[in-house]
Amino acid sequence: MPGLPAPAGRRATGGATSLRRVIKTAVTVIGLVAALLLGLPGTSQAATQLPCDIYAAAGTPCVAAHSTTRALFSAYNGPLYQVTRASNGGTADIGLLAPGGYANAAQQDSFCANTTCRITRIYDQTSRHNDLLPGPAGTSGMGADRGADASELSVTAGGHKVYGIWVSPGVGYRSSGAASGAAVNGQPEGAYMVASGTHVGSACCFDYGNAESTPADTGNGHMDAVSIATTCYFAPCTGTGPWVEADMENGMFQGDNGSNTANAGNKSAFVTAVLKNNGQTTYALKGGNAQSGGLSTWWSGALPTRGGYTPMHQEGGIILGTGGDNSNWNMGTFFEGVMVAGYPTDAAENAVQANVVSVGYAGETNVPNGPQGQITGPGNQCVDVAGDDTGADGTAVQLWNCQSYAEDQYWTHNANGSLSTIGRCLDINGNGTAAGTKVELWDCNGVGGQKWVQQANGSLLNPQSGLCLDSPSGATANGTRLQIWSCNGSAAQQFPVNGGAPVVGPGGQCLDVAADDTGGDGSAVQLWNCQSWAVDQHWAHQANGSLSTLGRCLDINGDGTAAGTPVELWDCNGVGGQKWVQQANGSLLNPQSGLCLDSPNGATANGTRLQIWSCNGSAAQQFPLI
Repeated sequence: MPGLPAPAGRRATGGATSLRRVIKTAVTVIGLVAALLLGLPGTSQAATQLPCDIYAAAGTPCVAAHSTTRALFSAYNGPLYQVTRASNGGTADIGLLAPGGYANAAQQDSFCANTTCRITRIYDQTSRHNDLLPGPAGTSGMGADRGADASELSVTAGGHKVYGIWVSPGVGYRSSGAASGAAVNGQPEGAYMVASGTHVGSACCFDYGNAESTPADTGNGHMDAVSIATTCYFAPCTGTGPWVEADMENGMFQGDNGSNTANAGNKSAFVTAVLKNNGQTTYALKGGNAQSGGLSTWWSGALPTRGGYTPMHQEGGIILGTGGDNSNWNMGTFFEGVMVAGYPTDAAENAVQANVVSVGYAGETNVPNGPQGQITGPGNQCVDVAGDDTGADGTAVQLWNCQSYAEDQYWTHNANGSLSTIGRCLDINGNGTAAGTKVELWDCNGVGGQKWVQQANGSLLNPQSGLCLDSPSGATANGTRLQIWSCNGSAAQQFPVNGGAPVVGPGGQCLDVAADDTGGDGSAVQLWNCQSWAVDQHWAHQANGSLSTLGRCLDINGDGTAAGTPVELWDCNGVGGQKWVQQANGSLLNPQSGLCLDSPNGATANGTRLQIWSCNGSAAQQFPLI
């Protein structure tokens, strides 16, 4: 509408094991539905049948199947998606842990370590090769689409870490021309997607499905895509959404002739959104919680009587994250989806929903949840890039209202001291060192003007210039352009990096929490290979002297003060055992005990449990904060 070989897994040491969710199944439910599909009482369906197997058995085969999280055919063993590195343009196909299984996220993590990657191709799992690529500019007036940041959002599926596609304004994908097998000129079709009900908006358009073969609005009925958005295009609407809607071009239909107060919407973290259309007289919209329960039918009845929709005039293009004319102002998150030939049965759709629920999708879907975080500045405004997530070299870096969905407000503090967002770094114009020089976004290149060190008072020091990030005269208005200035500790220079930064210790190993980003109270704090994607290796230096990650603090066991007491993760409570002061020699002093963070006997092996020990300035106690 204007509408590389798989690396070894993460660590599990110090008595803590990696969290692995037991894959839940819905064998009984699927078996019963399969009996309905086949018309054979008591016939059971194999637990390995996945959505496209289910649809095929019902006579409505998949003509496109896209996912970054899992296989959608039980026999599929190809790539799910391709990532491209910002550092050198290299590409890698991200595949499966096993045939018919889940995405190999560790493959992506290894390939994209210490740089950023974008998803530049989403492979079609059918034999039709209807792959999706970042879309071209269209008649909406928007420029060409960019690929999504590959590590913006990680969740779990089947107990495995996987990545979703975080769509921000300007992100979108499209097939090349009319896709093989997709419905055209009033042919029947169906589609579903699993998306987020928490990362949504009202702009145009977060769609998946059939669209024009070129990025232009060619009239009513030329699209047939499922959407989840807070768009109340035809009033009245019930509640505030988000609603599962049908984008049939020049209208977001909630059912009936547009308005449908029976469509109550779904705010679940994971939503199954379903659309089917016989192309001539009838369409249906369904939605459900992708983590539990069944589907609700919001509409099953006549196509809109507004001109152009009976019959439909689909063109067979496929879009993801945009409208048919490349309107790409909206946001959303996509995990999986398919398009099928024919009008699917309710039984098939119910079986697909049961299979989706069996995956056990889990995780936070409303904010980017990787190692990045917002940098809050004066007036509780956020460090932001002008241009709404589209910043190029030289784009101004400024203050703006904090927005949980704004990709360009989430910054990663890298091991080399740089701060990066949307594939570029916080940079001083011209690599300057004079007070008043403005900051900007620029390709990450390792120069001194891209190094930033968090100070205990909350300021960000640029060592090359000896100056700090600053808001001129302490201004807090939206659009205030940031600069460097003499460090003075004032409110104008308070820029705590909430996403934290790596703490590189002895042997170039990183300060790490056992249990793979899931550490609870008492989890061991240890040394491990530095992994740029590991959330639990990014530590925020708080104003009270604590170091925090995963919402907890670096703590001395039992608030102890004896040499040899191990350190751990614990709820932040302000006790003396959670205070750490950076020393000039690179050590971290705990003032209460008078001892320093230490690696026993200078060990550097993965899993080395850290402790406190008499301060001696040795290599075993080098933990400089970025």
